[in-house]
Amino acid sequence: MTDAGRHPRIKIHTLSQVVDIKGNVGNFDVKIVKKARYVDEKECTACGDCAKVCPVVRPDEFNLGLSSRRAIYSPFPQAVPSAYVINSHECLGHNPVVCSKCLDACEKKCIDFHMSDETFTERVGTIVVATGLKPHDPRALDEYGFTRFENVLTSLEFERLVNAGGPTQGHLIRPTDRKPPKSVGFIQCVGSRSARRGKSYCSNICCMNTIKSTLVLKEHHPDMAVKVFYIDIRAFGKGFEDLYTRSRRQGVHYVRGLPGHVEELPNGGLRVAVENIASGALEFFELDMLVLAIGIEPASGTQRLQEMLGLQLTPDGFFLEAHPKLQPVDAATRGIFYAGCAEGPKDIKESVTQASAAAVRAIRLMQADQITAEAITSEVITEQCKACGKCAEVCPYNAITVDPKKKIPAQIATAACTGCGTCAAECPFGAITMNHFTDQQIYEQIDTLLAERPEEKILTFACNWCSYAGADYAGVSRLQYPPNARLIRTMCSGRVDEAFIWHGFKKGAPVILVSGCHIGDCHYINANHWTVKRVENVRKKMEKRGLRPERLQLEWVSAAEGVRFAQVMTRMEQLRQGVSSQEIAETVTLLEK
Repeated sequence: MTDAGRHPRIKIHTLSQVVDIKGNVGNFDVKIVKKARYVDEKECTACGDCAKVCPVVRPDEFNLGLSSRRAIYSPFPQAVPSAYVINSHECLGHNPVVCSKCLDACEKKCIDFHMSDETFTERVGTIVVATGLKPHDPRALDEYGFTRFENVLTSLEFERLVNAGGPTQGHLIRPTDRKPPKSVGFIQCVGSRSARRGKSYCSNICCMNTIKSTLVLKEHHPDMAVKVFYIDIRAFGKGFEDLYTRSRRQGVHYVRGLPGHVEELPNGGLRVAVENIASGALEFFELDMLVLAIGIEPASGTQRLQEMLGLQLTPDGFFLEAHPKLQPVDAATRGIFYAGCAEGPKDIKESVTQASAAAVRAIRLMQADQITAEAITSEVITEQCKACGKCAEVCPYNAITVDPKKKIPAQIATAACTGCGTCAAECPFGAITMNHFTDQQIYEQIDTLLAERPEEKILTFACNWCSYAGADYAGVSRLQYPPNARLIRTMCSGRVDEAFIWHGFKKGAPVILVSGCHIGDCHYINANHWTVKRVENVRKKMEKRGLRPERLQLEWVSAAEGVRFAQVMTRMEQLRQGVSSQEIAETVTLLEK
């Protein structure tokens, strides 16, 4: 961090928060609020004279409350910039009559109580989202006595205790009597791998962090009894299995099973009851200290950032990459990349690797004089636009700007548009057209496919990325399915307008299938959510007109689900056979009126 702070082309905005982001790749406007430091960071030398005289004492967040700090303090060793900061909510100096001791102690007169928050905007070409993580809070479900027993610590608190720069200078002591413990136990998967006790996913780092901690303890205290209570050890990285084996050889006792009960003994120790899965027996252990290996959760503010940038989240709450294999650090929104635990739980090595990849991906875009835009983009027909704002509402990339109050026609940022076509399908005035997938082109495809014996055809609108690729996979796999399916390729199921469906029924289609990516796996973030709403709306209208709504089907098929595509088409053929010629004729007559 110090090297980054000294770099002539890197700006570090500390005590700052991003409150708004506008624009697109190459032209992002990032609005930042910089909190007042109340100390001139250019003049401050971090001598510490101000902190020595400050009468306000508070728990130190960096040491997780295991030590204290003053209201004026340095956030952590080697902080950048190397200057003190005043917590305005704790300091008494807003009224100098009450306290101004730090002001008097500062020889350089760096302290200024009249500083205020500053708001400014930075123009950037690309954005790397590296929001970090939030450790699981074990207080929510206090099954292991974290809030009741002082000698129950989290793995982060343990790390600060054994760190040479920590509150005890690296000496491991019990919080109750400040004596070295003779036995330490570690409980794995606290907040992980259990929806009841936290999150259902594996937090990735807990197993190896515990193994590293046991090796540190055995290196400094060979006679200390160390026990690890676990479900299973996930040591899948390079050299990780060797560390696990080394830990066992040094005498660390691994017990396969999680404690069911923890109680405090009169001497401050802890009695742990564990069902040992390996032996099938209920075992009891008396320990001086218990460490909870807490899991990883998405960082606070992830939801807000996701809304500002138009990004997509996984069901676990982490950011979703554009493609897990081909674009592992890219967001679906062009010009935005991920690094570290923003995208999922990972250790330091993986975070560094991903950060390097994100930097290279960003440089690859920025080194070009011009950015190549997608050929398949939407355009606004200004004369027909009523500035209703519906297009901006449905655009998953925030590529459309419109002012309904001033009736200013919509404008599409070509660099940000990826061509899903959802805006064109939702526009009630037909004021948006999509290059290479215009309304007229799709109407002509429908007319051609249903020109002869339409009652025998299954009209299908297939998403380019998933269902159309799934159909192709079914073909190359030589899977058997009805040959009367007629596919119309669209970039996204969100492009399928209600008018296309009505036109297909008007031309005599007995059944129509709309198919796209699975929910949560859309190539265009959440465009298929609008497909669901549109299809449901058409079904309601069909029911009101006396048409059977089951004649319109919506199915999700991925590119790898050739078998599923064949099954869906077989089911559609069965539906088609249940539609009589008379019913088709009545539908055509009704829609032609």
